[in-house]
Amino acid sequence: MSMFSKLKQFKDLKDQGKKLQEVLGGETATASNFGNSVSITMNGNMKITEIKISPEMLNPDKKEKLESALKDVHEDVLKKVQRIIAGKMQESGFSLPGMGN
Repeated sequence: MSMFSKLKQFKDLKDQGKKLQEVLGGETATASNFGNSVSITMNGNMKITEIKISPEMLNPDKKEKLESALKDVHEDVLKKVQRIIAGKMQESGFSLPGMGN
């Protein structure tokens, strides 16, 4: 493969990546804990766009419970977004050279 075709392949991959990133930016997922005292919304680019914490969780006596809830909810929303990303990549035919896709 010539250097020119490798550069073209790289540019095409970069353009495809930008389009996918734009599509993912419009996707969101939300997760919350039992009782909805903590919820996190994340977009497809893995940026947190919203965090909601109920007032009763802001009590200093519930610090550890809040920390645990934030960690658990973040893990849940991250898994949801990862599934969205995988689906969108599959839909768009996005594949990295040599990855067997």
